[in-house]
Amino acid sequence: MESSLTARDRVGVQDFVLLENYNSEAAFIENLRRRFGENLIYTYIGSVLVSVNPYKELEIYSKQQMERYRGVSFYEISPHIYAVSDNTYRAMRTERKDQCILISGESGAGKTEASKKILLYYAVTCPTNDHMATLGDRLLQSNPVLEAFGNAKTLRNDNSSRFGKYMDVQFDFRGAPVGGHILNYLLEKSRVVHQNHGERNFHIFYQLLDGGDNDLLTTLDLERKPQNYHYLVKGNCPRLSSVSDKNNWKVVMKALSVIGFTEEEVQKLLNIIASVLHLGNTQFGEGEEGETYITTETQITNLAKLLGVDGAALGEALTHKKLTAKGEEMISPLDFEQAVSARDALAKAVYGRTFTWLVEKINQSLALKDEIYHSGKGCSVIGLLDIYGFEVLQHNSFEQFCINYCNEKLQQLFIELTLRSEQEEYETEGIAWETVQYFDNKIICDLIEEKHKGIISILDEECLRPGETCDVSFLEKLEDTLGGHPHFVTHKLANGKTRRVMSREEFRLLHYAGEVNYNINGFLDKNNDLLNRNLKEVMCQSDNQILSHCFRREEVIDQKRPEMAATQFKNSLTKLMEILMSKEPSYVRCIKPNDAKQPGRFDEVLVRHQVKYLGLMENLRVRRAGFAYRRRFEAFLQRYKPLCPETWPNWHGRLADGVSALVNHLGYKAEEYKLGRSKIFIRFPKTLFTTEDALEAKKPDIVIVIQSGWRGMKARRRAKTRRQAAELIRRFIKGFIYRHEEYCPENEYFLDHVRYSFLKNLRKNLPKSVLDKNWPTPPPSLIEASEHLRRVHMRNMVMKYCRRVQPEWKKQMMQKVVASEIFKDQKDSYPQGVGRLFLDSRLGINTSPCASQYGVSVVKHDRRGFKPRSRQLLLTNTFAVLVDRTKLKQRIDYTALRGISVSSLSDGMFVLHLPNEDNKQKGDLVLHCNHVIELVTKLAMMASFSDCFSIVVVGNPTGIIDFVRGSELKVTKGKRGHLLVVSQPLFWCHV
Repeated sequence: MESSLTARDRVGVQDFVLLENYNSEAAFIENLRRRFGENLIYTYIGSVLVSVNPYKELEIYSKQQMERYRGVSFYEISPHIYAVSDNTYRAMRTERKDQCILISGESGAGKTEASKKILLYYAVTCPTNDHMATLGDRLLQSNPVLEAFGNAKTLRNDNSSRFGKYMDVQFDFRGAPVGGHILNYLLEKSRVVHQNHGERNFHIFYQLLDGGDNDLLTTLDLERKPQNYHYLVKGNCPRLSSVSDKNNWKVVMKALSVIGFTEEEVQKLLNIIASVLHLGNTQFGEGEEGETYITTETQITNLAKLLGVDGAALGEALTHKKLTAKGEEMISPLDFEQAVSARDALAKAVYGRTFTWLVEKINQSLALKDEIYHSGKGCSVIGLLDIYGFEVLQHNSFEQFCINYCNEKLQQLFIELTLRSEQEEYETEGIAWETVQYFDNKIICDLIEEKHKGIISILDEECLRPGETCDVSFLEKLEDTLGGHPHFVTHKLANGKTRRVMSREEFRLLHYAGEVNYNINGFLDKNNDLLNRNLKEVMCQSDNQILSHCFRREEVIDQKRPEMAATQFKNSLTKLMEILMSKEPSYVRCIKPNDAKQPGRFDEVLVRHQVKYLGLMENLRVRRAGFAYRRRFEAFLQRYKPLCPETWPNWHGRLADGVSALVNHLGYKAEEYKLGRSKIFIRFPKTLFTTEDALEAKKPDIVIVIQSGWRGMKARRRAKTRRQAAELIRRFIKGFIYRHEEYCPENEYFLDHVRYSFLKNLRKNLPKSVLDKNWPTPPPSLIEASEHLRRVHMRNMVMKYCRRVQPEWKKQMMQKVVASEIFKDQKDSYPQGVGRLFLDSRLGINTSPCASQYGVSVVKHDRRGFKPRSRQLLLTNTFAVLVDRTKLKQRIDYTALRGISVSSLSDGMFVLHLPNEDNKQKGDLVLHCNHVIELVTKLAMMASFSDCFSIVVVGNPTGIIDFVRGSELKVTKGKRGHLLVVSQPLFWCHV
């Protein structure tokens, strides 16, 4: 941060605590103006970030910018929203304490955009996995949904948040986001039924009409023109040039899908939105006796269908109210104004409760899924509070009263926490704390919230008081109770000058940020926020699951009166204060530079107004009450050490002693600074500016020293490199001369190099398969080692190959090995036969009554006459059987088998030699098989032929089977009564 002080005349200071005239509001605003003119929209007040809305896209939010601020000390580089985000995140990780970021400012100042940037920073930079990436998407996608249902166009902002939002982002022990939770405050429900001129209702209504497809609008009985709906015409602003409702509709629908809304839930939700528009178009007429009736029956029909309620019951509830007196229920008709109020109250209740359900649904999708976090243990939290700033409008009502009350509480918390953190830092550093004079707004908070005597209590009492009550009686009660309070004024209590600018229907509060006049009209109605009991009963019976969730049946049964709106808000605000007090806060104060939303335009009057209402001058005075500047010893010494000969270029003693030597050399006076335990505190900005200017003047000398040192170091490195190269060449040549000698100092480098080169070359050229026999030629000194490495490598490859072999292929290989031992170089058909897969069976079905291991079709030739007969040969573990389909012809025990004879040619003939003396076996079997190599191999393996019998591949036999040369394989009976086998070459065998 200090590096920019030399340009302070052009761009101002990055931290307002360095303003020389820190009590001057003009100097404060001038510093903002200078920075805004240079597109520097961020400035610090100590740890508080002040952000000015540029109303244009700036190239300062890229992923590269995120990385620039990631893990960097807070004051090390220029102010940025990412710096606050990263500092908060690192504090949560290192201190294991929950944090929160409070974002405030008036409508249009950029609060929502600031919260989006913070969430985006965490989504991009935090550790993540697939689940966490999904959570990050849902966190980001919750924004367009909440904006659609909770934001609206106002006179000051086209996308104004009309509710307060507090979001907790939960992180696990690794710092990864694992969950989230949202709390919403004070939705401006009155906007549903009324908008000021130039303003709009909530965005979702216009998005539905402009972006919904024709089928959807037909289902909802809606038309595209917003002018056709009573709740959308009061502001006379159906379209916005800066906003595309059609595009935003697509964004919202996609976001609902990402968050996890089902199609049914989305349809039910849209039914409710459409029902609000139809409710606004419900009109009433007045009879001769003052009774009220509904004149738009079509609207009631549509309304009942969308709400999922009975149309007749709904119409009755809109024109009558149910009263209970002395335990008896009575139905009383409503007059015209009461019926309109009941209709509007229902519209506000339906929309407000649906919005609450929407937030709950989003919270369910953001909730922690892992059970180890459900207890909250192991999780740290960063909270984001995006809440309305102080509002002073031309007409201020109940909503502005609640908003400004909220800002009073936040200002009270802000001052308290700021003073506390300052005091803790002073105590930690061992520096005496000086009492700070500041305006304590507790008196205003008590004026509003004190029990029995505060404005909220008086408002509740007036709403509950029997008899005729009205807003005027409420104002009279305020005057009677609070008449002497220094921060409360009415027309009756004011002096003559004030009376001229105040209405008789107003009261004025002197807030910390200035005076605000509140018009009392509507205060009681808005605080009551009541819905007729019979309307609640109708809504409880809704078929729409969302509405049945929002309107509980217990609510109708319970006779206890619900809390008033102001009391509900006060209680939720109290809980919010407790949440914030339990966390370490950071602050972002957003400022709107002009009302026209124009880039580059700086309205000084408007900015001064916001500086006052945000309490920025008060904050600056608190921060500057002691010392304007503080830095850790190491950071201060690292930056300014060139200014003192004792500390330049390096200080090797205690840091505190080094800083002391530095400030003494610079001539700091005792009243200008204090040394704490780990930080230096400088009281006046002028002292820091003088030091920074001295460093700037010293830089040319430092550059010369650094340049000369760098050039000298480079020259020494080059000379050293040349010396080392010459020595290396000498050693190499000498080693080459003595290369045939025994290992000695003269040749050790050369021989080591040769060995190293061989091993390095070997590493790159190792055989890749067991069939590759190539191996680099080793030097003489490594022949034995090379051979050992070759064997080790080959065993390793064989072992890896065997591990990769599947059981089925291992079985195949074992069979092929046996086949090779029997037939290799012995039989002509071996190369073709061994190349095919050996199957478990060559029969389509099991044709044997016994369970076989292998089966194949064969042709049996009778010993007398050699008549061919088709048979199936089945092999089991202990015997073989010859069958004719399902009839058993002959059983051959392996123990009785004496041998097998086959020819060396390509035929399929083989003979099973059996004893003649055994009547069961009937002598030798002459068989022919197209898969003779596969069959004989399997038979040999099952019968363990090496122990039981022999297999003979016959080459020159004599006997009654004649083998002759021919063009094709053929088996027939010959002329001499012999069996003639046509094959190649001429061959015969004795059986």
